[in-house]
Amino acid sequence: MLAVQAGDFYKLLGISRDATTKEIKKAYRQKSLEFHPDKNKEEGAAEKFAEIARAYEVLSDEEKKEIYDQYGEDGLKQHEQGGGGGGSGFGGFEDVFSQFFGGGGRRERNRERQTPDVEIPLHVTMKQLYLGAVIEVEYVREVLCLNWQECMKNSQECQGPGVRVKMQQIAPGFVQQVQQKDDRCVAHGKMWKSNCSACPSKTTTEKIDLTIDINRGMRPGELITFEGVTDEKPGYTAGNLHFKLIEKEDKTFHRDRDNLYKTVEIPLVDALTGFSITLKHLDDHSFTVNVNDVTECDHVMRIPGKGMPRRNGRGFGDLYLTFEVDFPDKLSDEQKKAIKDILSSSDQRDEL
Repeated sequence: MLAVQAGDFYKLLGISRDATTKEIKKAYRQKSLEFHPDKNKEEGAAEKFAEIARAYEVLSDEEKKEIYDQYGEDGLKQHEQGGGGGGSGFGGFEDVFSQFFGGGGRRERNRERQTPDVEIPLHVTMKQLYLGAVIEVEYVREVLCLNWQECMKNSQECQGPGVRVKMQQIAPGFVQQVQQKDDRCVAHGKMWKSNCSACPSKTTTEKIDLTIDINRGMRPGELITFEGVTDEKPGYTAGNLHFKLIEKEDKTFHRDRDNLYKTVEIPLVDALTGFSITLKHLDDHSFTVNVNDVTECDHVMRIPGKGMPRRNGRGFGDLYLTFEVDFPDKLSDEQKKAIKDILSSSDQRDEL
């Protein structure tokens, strides 16, 4: 039964039990790319990706791999929860000391650190936000070199990335725990070998292709996030990459949330007698606006359902048209007289 359990993680990565560190790393890269949720949209891909990541976490760690091979996954869980023996050599004294001075004890040590998140502005048109869009981008990041595990050695003094703790005797029967900064410490219990030829620079440059899905109606300032794809570093999990939507200025419409705004200039005669105009929307479809009454300068007209798509998929916002009346620079005497006669006769009819 134990042998079956111990084979699960190896089976997930498609490797044998005597696979080398290099082969484990290579298999993980291939499997993680195959089932990454950003690339594989099939049902169950995300769960498979998590299982693969867990298998690599165990098999790439010498101590966890040894426990897993001997006692299976149940034995490994007991060890990780503090019930499997072993440990760093400092035992309960270290936990009490860390908690007393604000270190947080075993839970703090076991919590994985993360490389910084990265935010990149993504400039898109209002039309792309209206219709939705798919954008392919190439992202350059630093990843751990293939043989980086060969440059790690066990060190009980390493308590995390850049943190080294030493026990010093200050008097007979008294010891002191001293915390120091040491960049050679790359993880809890792990130290980087100096001048390691297998991985001299710790990381290499990698280009990855990302597919950015912009949903209809998304708004400026929203973030599209890819988890765990920023720079890798020994002892850290990769941070998240955020693309922040920046809406380019549109020549026709102005946007406020789900509503659109447009200014339309009309001649005085149309303002007085009514008019009909045809407008082209962001998706290039045309629609007609009819006005039969007198239009005042700066009059605002609401057209329901002609705004941006709502993000929840339930309809559209509204379009607001502001009319500016273009008055003539000058009128002839005949034009002035004709306007006076028309308006005067209109006033007389109103009085009757």
